[in-house]
Amino acid sequence: MTDPQRTITSWLTDMDGVLVHEGRAIPGAPEFVRALRDAERPFLILTNNSIFTPRDLRARLATSGIDVPEESIWTSALATAQFLHDQIPGGSAYAVGEAGLTTALYEAGYTLTESAPDYVVLGETRTYSFEAITKAVRLIKGGARFICTNPDTTGPSPEGPLPATGAVAAMITAATGREPYFVGKPNPMMFRSALNRIDAHSETTAMIGDRMDTDVVAGIEAGLYTYLVLSGSTGLEEVERFPFRPSAVVDSVQDLVDRV
Repeated sequence: MTDPQRTITSWLTDMDGVLVHEGRAIPGAPEFVRALRDAERPFLILTNNSIFTPRDLRARLATSGIDVPEESIWTSALATAQFLHDQIPGGSAYAVGEAGLTTALYEAGYTLTESAPDYVVLGETRTYSFEAITKAVRLIKGGARFICTNPDTTGPSPEGPLPATGAVAAMITAATGREPYFVGKPNPMMFRSALNRIDAHSETTAMIGDRMDTDVVAGIEAGLYTYLVLSGSTGLEEVERFPFRPSAVVDSVQDLVDRV
């Protein structure tokens, strides 16, 4: 399905399943990013992963042959820090997460504290501490607002799935009776903050993703043109199961190089 009236001048793209898979570049991904840079198109690479800083992710992409500047990477941690800055500038937070989250909060002007913070912010970490979760529960019950970087319930590891932010958030909710606000995909808030970041408009921006339930639905809700690629977690036969449709379906980003 195409829209001949719609001119795309800015691009948002998911990372895992679209550009890389298990540390390797998906065929066409280096060429697609190079085409965006050569054409000087505003673009951002989005990820719900809040563990790594943009500098970390830039280095990881570089090892797979994809050359991207730090400022072209937008994580759920950065989107969360921007959201909190917009809500309470110069506020305070108790953060459960790794450098990607704590660095983003610090750079947004937030004070990280265990003493009466404005927010408890839960992000992703490889090793969730029961002590940190207990502290989060007590601070939330004491009045801190509960924010999560993303709702993913599991994350990948060489040994198999690991409990992720959404699963730990459910435990905290069970202990506090307080539901968190999730900033990352599928909340279109993350896409709107990305558009603001590159000064783009939804009418002329496309979103590329490999998941219907996060990338595509959030793109639709944000008013973007949506491409579903079949190089990640969604097969063509699965698309019909959803009550919404992407604007177009392609095999991979290799099919989009000439559309930049």
